[in-house]
Amino acid sequence: MDSSPATLRPPLEQPERARGIRRTTLVAICTNSVLALGQVVVGIFANAFSLVADAAHTLSDLVTDFFVLLAGEQSAHPADRDHPYGHGRIETVATLVLGAVLAAVGIGFLWASGVRLQDMENAPPLHPVAMAMAVVTLIAKEGLFRYTLAAGRRLNAPVLEANAWHARSDAASSLVVAVGIGGSLAGYPFLEPLAAAVVGFMILTMGLRIAWKSMRELIDTGLAPAELARLSKTIRETPGVIGMHDLRTRRMADRVLCDTHVQVDPRITVSEGHRISDAVFFRVRDRHPEVRDVLVHIDAEDDGTIANAPPARLPERSEVLQTVRTLLGDGVEAPLRVQLHYLGQRVEAEVVLPPAAWGQLDPASLQRRVDALLAERPEYRSISFFVAFAPK
Repeated sequence: MDSSPATLRPPLEQPERARGIRRTTLVAICTNSVLALGQVVVGIFANAFSLVADAAHTLSDLVTDFFVLLAGEQSAHPADRDHPYGHGRIETVATLVLGAVLAAVGIGFLWASGVRLQDMENAPPLHPVAMAMAVVTLIAKEGLFRYTLAAGRRLNAPVLEANAWHARSDAASSLVVAVGIGGSLAGYPFLEPLAAAVVGFMILTMGLRIAWKSMRELIDTGLAPAELARLSKTIRETPGVIGMHDLRTRRMADRVLCDTHVQVDPRITVSEGHRISDAVFFRVRDRHPEVRDVLVHIDAEDDGTIANAPPARLPERSEVLQTVRTLLGDGVEAPLRVQLHYLGQRVEAEVVLPPAAWGQLDPASLQRRVDALLAERPEYRSISFFVAFAPK
C-alpha cells in the first residue's frame, strides 16, 4: 500500500475495524466454499483434474481465511498488562505468514509449470463445461480480490490486503486453468504451463514483498524520511518548543507510535513544560491521524550536546535546602519557595523569602556567605534571593 501522506487515513476505532475485517473475511469464506464445491463436482464430471487441483487450492484458502478472521479478532483486543501497546502485532504476524504462503504458492506454480512442459503428451481430454466453470471461478476470484483489497485499504488492514492478493493468486490459478483448458480444447496444450510460469513469478514477487513489509514492521522499522520530516515540522512549530531531537517512530498494524525529546525554556515551571508536552501530543494527533500514541520527553536543554560530558555530582534538593538554611542563619523565617535549575551540569537556586525574613537579614553579610559558597562549591552556578511582597 502506498504510504505517502496523501493516502494516509485516520485509523478506525478497534471494534469498528474488527467488525469490518470479520465481515470481509466471512464473505471470502462463503465464496471460497461455494467455488470449491462447484470445482470438485464439475471437475469430476468433466474429467478436468486441473479444476479438482484448483479446488484443493481454494480449500487451502479457507484455512487462511479462518486464520485472518482469528487474527482480526485477536488484534482488536484492548491493551492489557502483558500487552501494554495492544495486540496489533498479531495482525502483523498473520500478514507475514500470508506473505510466506503467497511466496510458496508462487514457487508451486513455477514448479508445476516446469513439470507440465516436460509431459505435454499426457494431457487428458476435457469436456467443454470445464471451461465454463473455470471462467466462473476466475470472475468470482477476481471480484473477491477487488472487494477484499478495497476493504483492506478502507480499514487500513494489511492482513486483509495480504489476503486480497492471496485471492488474486487464486484468480491467477483460475486463469491458468482457463487458459490450459482453452488451449487444450483449441489444440495448444503448451499455453497452460507457460501461463502458470508467468503467474507463478508474479505471485512469488508479491508474497515476498508483503512478507518483507511485515518483517520491517516486526523489527520496528521507522517511517520514511518524508513522513519523519512532516512529523518533525509539526512538533517544531508547536508553541513553546525551542528544539527537538531523537524522534523515533515505528508501526504497529494500522497505527504509528512515536517518541521524541522536546527542548523548552529551561526556567519555566514543571506544569508549563507538561502543558507544552500535551500541546505536542494533540497537535501531532490532529495533523497526523495515523499516529495514535506520542511519548514526549521534555528537556530543559539540549541533552544531546552533553551526552559525552563526564557525569557531575550535583546536590539533591534536600541538600540544597539545607545549604540555603545555613546561608540564611538561625532566626530567619523559612523560604516560601526554592526553585532549582539543573543546567549544564550545574545547579542554580532561586529562593523566595517571606517579607518578614528580609528584615531579619543583613544583605551584605548574606552576599559574602553566598560568594564564599560559590567559590568553594563549583557545582553551584548561582544562588539568588527574592522577597515576595503581597499586595495590600
